Amino acid sequence: MLDFIVCVGGIYVFFLSWSTLQERVTSAEYGEDRKRFQFTIVLNTLQAVVASVVGYFYIRVVQRKPMLHMSAHRWKRFFQVAFLSSTGSPFGYMALRYINYPTVTLAKTCKMVPVMAMNKLLYRRHYPTYKYAVVAMVTAGVSAFMLFKNNTKAGTSSLEAVENSFYGLFLVLINLAIDGAVNSTQDQVFAEDPEISGQHMMCMMNVCSTLLMFVWLLNPFNPELGSAFSFLYTHPRAMIDIGMFAFCGAMG
Repeated sequence: MLDFIVCVGGIYVFFLSWSTLQERVTSAEYGEDRKRFQFTIVLNTLQAVVASVVGYFYIRVVQRKPMLHMSAHRWKRFFQVAFLSSTGSPFGYMALRYINYPTVTLAKTCKMVPVMAMNKLLYRRHYPTYKYAVVAMVTAGVSAFMLFKNNTKAGTSSLEAVENSFYGLFLVLINLAIDGAVNSTQDQVFAEDPEISGQHMMCMMNVCSTLLMFVWLLNPFNPELGSAFSFLYTHPRAMIDIGMFAFCGAMG
């Protein structure tokens, strides 16, 4: 019971901190020139690096278990999940430029819907009727809570003054659809290969994500990596926020 309480408390503490830092990193204006950090692939790469290190540490040091024997099929499946994850998150960051953070949070509360939809669409999974009812009630309840909360705090934050454009909502829908594909594919991997644990998935998926995004960043026609280093050199405060963001995301 104590382990359960610690795990639940840790999830809340680290993911709430991660959400706050995500908002800060993507919307804060750093330095006297008031520039924003807009290099989402670099941000995702740093997040993946930290998450893979934390996952490896947990498996080898905390659980004291060996790493997986990696076959070609396992590499293929991990790269598949990593590719979906790497392509989905930039849409979420881009959406924050067009809609406010509470709206993004409200959309994320409906995540169970695209997960079930993608499981049914991609892997032909069938669910009993009560599960659809549970998802509908949970989604409706959380959405109602978030809408009430946002209405009571309207006008209290400068971030909430951002226009909730249709383009921003469209980006969030793409992000949710890809997130649903990620989660359904992870479920399929666990079902196919019982040796793969959640910690193995965390470590190897993020290793593959790091490799994929490094290939993209090292593309000579892509200036993002150099621009990001230049930004961090002239705005060192952003490094602290990004480091804490990556750490909290990995720990959560």
